[in-house]
Amino acid sequence: MNKVLHVAWREFVATVATKGFIIGVLVTPVLIAMLILVLPALIDEAPPKIDGELAVLDPTGTVAAGVREYLQPEAIAERRIELEELLDEVIPEPIKGLTDDPLTSMAMDQAMEAALGSVPELDVVELPAGADVEAEKSPLLEGEVQDGGRLALVVVADNAIQPDGEGEYGKYELFVREKLDDRLQEEIKDAFREVIVESRIEGQGLDPEEISALTRVGRVRSTTVTEEGERETNEILNMLLPAGFMVLLLVSVMTGGQYLLTTTIEEKSSRVVEVLLSAVSPMELMTGKIIGQLCVGLLLLVLYAGMGFSALVSFSLLGLIDPWLIVYLLIFYFIAYFVVASMMAAIGAAVNEMREAQTMMTPVMLVIMIPWILWLPISRDPNSLFATITSLVPPINSFVMLLRMTSTTPPPLWQVWLSIAIGVASVYAAVWFAAKVFRVGLLMHGKPPNLATLWRWVRAA
Repeated sequence: MNKVLHVAWREFVATVATKGFIIGVLVTPVLIAMLILVLPALIDEAPPKIDGELAVLDPTGTVAAGVREYLQPEAIAERRIELEELLDEVIPEPIKGLTDDPLTSMAMDQAMEAALGSVPELDVVELPAGADVEAEKSPLLEGEVQDGGRLALVVVADNAIQPDGEGEYGKYELFVREKLDDRLQEEIKDAFREVIVESRIEGQGLDPEEISALTRVGRVRSTTVTEEGERETNEILNMLLPAGFMVLLLVSVMTGGQYLLTTTIEEKSSRVVEVLLSAVSPMELMTGKIIGQLCVGLLLLVLYAGMGFSALVSFSLLGLIDPWLIVYLLIFYFIAYFVVASMMAAIGAAVNEMREAQTMMTPVMLVIMIPWILWLPISRDPNSLFATITSLVPPINSFVMLLRMTSTTPPPLWQVWLSIAIGVASVYAAVWFAAKVFRVGLLMHGKPPNLATLWRWVRAA
């Protein structure tokens, strides 16, 4: 046992004491800090203002005037104020508290302006009836967007307001200058959609404002009822929490497994492993390496989980997480790590260099990435037949079950412990298989083995 612990300590120190590991651990928080601090400076420059002409060919005679009013700079600015008020209603209270800081408030205003763009000044020009559409497209080819001139041409159908003989309504066509800002295009589309709908309502002798009042329902935020009381539902956190837990599990497991694979291949290719095997047995060496990298992954898990929980505490959102989830996160980490690490150890012992390992790792990585690819459908319907089955199938059962447990509808407790039991059995099988391959392959050199060769090694060991 002392030899195993000695190998584990050597593996742990050799990994975490390197500059590359320290820099790698710090990269994520540093990038997040840079996004928070540097991004406002990058978007400080105001987006270019767009001025130009919007030509409208309107045979109905009613759309152009409404569009001109809708696209007035004052009307656009007023709608953006309403949008900001709507966003203010849906932003959680802890996030709102950030805007009390002047710098943060200024950064958020800059981000909003960059997202929406500056208020454009469009000169809506109504073309005469019967104008040649192809000829009116020609000004769209002249100059650049920043030079002004004609920016877009809209051709409204004859039956856009009143239905034709078959009772069908028409629409409109939009022609724009090359590289025209997509935000301005959306503004134009919104204008014509709004005006055409209102004109159709008025054409039926109805009041648009009354129809809008009848069809508009104020935004309602749901309230979650628990045994501890009622609290406002946080939709964003409910969606991101499963992803956050799974990312924690995936990063910590794959980091430890990747280091295990790399060190095994390096020691084998440099013949250092032959010296090590003179002091320890292959089983002791593999066990020590797995335990050492287990501690490396656990260190990352604790660091990143600690940062996440600190953020939740600062936003007063820690109460939304069941403390038992932390316990299950650790349980599923141990299960997932031992399975993945066993596969990595077997691959590392079987090949001679990293290039050969990539081929054998591809199917392993594809299988492990399945929960990440299917994160959204699983978290939205955690008790579906697909989610239930995949949460019981190794080696992805740990990831999928954690997704289900952090969703809004956790699975029954018996399914959780059944998944854990299956995971423990898969750990035993993976370690048994890896030990057989590790014992034979560690001193083998030459052509990398295929699956049939690996199975022969297992039977021979």
